[in-house]
Amino acid sequence: MPSPSPSRSQALPEQTATPAQPAVSGDHPGINELFALLAYGEVAAFYRLTEEARMAPNLAGRINLARMAAAEMGHFDVLREALLRRGVDVVPAMTKYAPALENYHRLTTPSTWLEALVKTYVGDALAADFYLEIAGSLPAEAADVVRAVLSETGHSQFVVSEVRAAVSASDRQRHRLALWSRRLLGEAITQAQFVMAEHDELVDLVLSSGEGLTQMTEFFERLQETHKNRVRELGLG
Repeated sequence: MPSPSPSRSQALPEQTATPAQPAVSGDHPGINELFALLAYGEVAAFYRLTEEARMAPNLAGRINLARMAAAEMGHFDVLREALLRRGVDVVPAMTKYAPALENYHRLTTPSTWLEALVKTYVGDALAADFYLEIAGSLPAEAADVVRAVLSETGHSQFVVSEVRAAVSASDRQRHRLALWSRRLLGEAITQAQFVMAEHDELVDLVLSSGEGLTQMTEFFERLQETHKNRVRELGLG
């Protein structure tokens, strides 16, 4: 929402700014769908991180991924409770999202420890960007749930130092992982589009400002821009 013009602010000095109203109501069905999608994502991430921890070359790496996996189940519990408060059983609600998310993980299965780290940092961040974009249109209580389950990102910072060290020592690794990061982006956007095509309630959340397809295009452009920034952080840009 644009800020008031200076002339309007000066003409009505006695008025105070009112908080921006959410673009959707608290009972919008898309909120349940978003929570369910997030919930399945957390469960899938738990099993993926547990499996990929076995690829770590040392105990420290396994512990780091195990810690991240444990956090995912904590996030799942937050979403389960949020859905219960809305009268929704989490398991049947989230099952419909299994095909898209499992397909993404199937198509982006890492073959090396470094690929696993890049996917953990870049791939998971792309998903977080997707959800946080939608959260901006939600009422405060629902937005707080989304932000709460996406707020714990510090535990993945070890990835940056490990990947940067590896690519600094090897141009071959840098080029290979740069290609891998582009594949992650392409598959993430493809699956996000598939999910939204199958679930109109989620599309309605994204388009809630009323700007239509223009906003949808800008939505995916922003995802690509933040992806570029993270790739540079890893030394792959």
